[in-house]
Amino acid sequence: MAASLGMNQKPPRIGLALGSGAARGWSHIGVIRTLERAGIVPDIVCGTSIGALVGAVYAAGELDRLEPWVKSLSWKSVLGLMDFRMGGGLIEGSKLTDFFRGRYEDRGISGLKKAYACVATELYTGREIWLREGPVIDAVRASIALPGLFTPAQHEGRLLVDGGLVNPVPVSLCRAMGADVVIAVDLNWDIMLRHSRVASHAQAPEIEAEASAQGGLMQAIMSRLRPAKAGNGRDNGPQMPSMLDVLTTSINIMQMRITQSRLAGEPADVVIRPRLNDVAAMDYHLAAPTIAEGERAAEYALPHIRDVLA
Repeated sequence: MAASLGMNQKPPRIGLALGSGAARGWSHIGVIRTLERAGIVPDIVCGTSIGALVGAVYAAGELDRLEPWVKSLSWKSVLGLMDFRMGGGLIEGSKLTDFFRGRYEDRGISGLKKAYACVATELYTGREIWLREGPVIDAVRASIALPGLFTPAQHEGRLLVDGGLVNPVPVSLCRAMGADVVIAVDLNWDIMLRHSRVASHAQAPEIEAEASAQGGLMQAIMSRLRPAKAGNGRDNGPQMPSMLDVLTTSINIMQMRITQSRLAGEPADVVIRPRLNDVAAMDYHLAAPTIAEGERAAEYALPHIRDVLA
């Protein structure tokens, strides 16, 4: 969609739709940095799951505080934010929300510096829920509640889980909030290459090297639950994945397919696609190279964005 301006026309309202993708979502920071350096400043920010978290911090004007913190994360500090339990999910989530409540002042969604909303899913009906008012941290907590990993969030008498189950890249929400031009960030497009290793391009080498050196955090957490071999105890079978690897990979397949379907029916004006297939769901300690890949992908998309806004 061209957004050409006449003599008396207002500039188009720019919406930024930040997609789901767990630890890959740190690349949203790099995308935002690149857009702002280019003078492209979104008026509306919508997010799903990790996109909801980064989007909320950006809409609050606090990205300068978030970025150095995420770059400092080690896998041990990530584990320190997790309160493990078995009941509704592996992680209860109170430690994480308490951390953000102590670090950031929550003035509510209406008090943010930019128009903001995020997506969650009602557990027992499958309805897509748009969270556009109330406490920011509560809304983000609902949007990031990945089934099996986080316990569902309780919100106004409903149980809510990750918005990526229904709307992984919330272009439609940006449109509903009045965006004339929507820039979307899709973190799921190449996710299955992590397992197939059949890629049509070279992966960002710094991500691949660091991921190989440190290993996936999810695999470390669940290593005791992983059998050595498949196939009735025989030694010639493939290695079995962990329980959570099966769960997260299955969710990845679903979100990739839903993303393709939603973007086909509700297309963005520009889609930015970082190359992140070597970043696992729980690799939050790989923030620096993940952010750098977001910057690279956004730089690649800048000519198209400028054409759309011209």
